[in-house]
Amino acid sequence: MEKIKVRGLVKISGTLFFVWGLLVAVKSLYDLFWGEPESNRYSLKPWEFVSREQWFRYAGFELVYGLACLALAWTLFQYAAKLPEFRTRPIPKPKVSLF
Repeated sequence: MEKIKVRGLVKISGTLFFVWGLLVAVKSLYDLFWGEPESNRYSLKPWEFVSREQWFRYAGFELVYGLACLALAWTLFQYAAKLPEFRTRPIPKPKVSLF
């Protein structure tokens, strides 16, 4: 018999979505309130290539994406609580033997 960790797989993916969603959401909040596009550093006038409206639309999309990742992580953690810790099954015999 072999043990397969079921809950751990869901928790790993939930943790990855949580970390990524948190990073993206924090960066989007920075972009909304303090950040500006890199093109402002290289243009003669600020906001010449990218308008403020376009920048806020991008930062808003980033925020929604980060919050969606956090919501998915929360859903995965709720689902993991309902799963068994591990599952046992017989080890399958290979159909082909090399030796």
